[in-house]
Amino acid sequence: MKKLLIIVLLGITGFAKAQSEEDKLSATLKEFHQYLVNKNIGSINQHTDKALSYGHSNGWVETKKELIDHLETGYMIYTSYREDSLRVEINGGVAHARFIADITGVLNGNNGNYHLKVLEVWVKKGKRWLLFARQAIRGN
Repeated sequence: MKKLLIIVLLGITGFAKAQSEEDKLSATLKEFHQYLVNKNIGSINQHTDKALSYGHSNGWVETKKELIDHLETGYMIYTSYREDSLRVEINGGVAHARFIADITGVLNGNNGNYHLKVLEVWVKKGKRWLLFARQAIRGN
């Protein structure tokens, strides 16, 4: 009986840890999107992998350097970024997140409103989750 209780408690603890890690990544992901809106370049740099591939719904793909350069120069301006239906799956040090995004912004002087389906891949390096890849497609 004692062994069964220990096994159950370990299972509950493991489940709680997995849940809290998913919650932590969900919060990191949402914070990252607000860093884009606020042009917080330091935080964007800290939360992206050096091999970042940032794909847009029109087929345009940015590297980490290009993403940061486009934000700094005002070529790309995010004015709002809202997530809905967020699902996060973690497998060891890799995770993917799928969500619906409603984004408003300015690209090369042109205003736009975008309703997108987004997939982001995050990798854990040390204690920090880093955005490794992102791809968006137009939503319905």
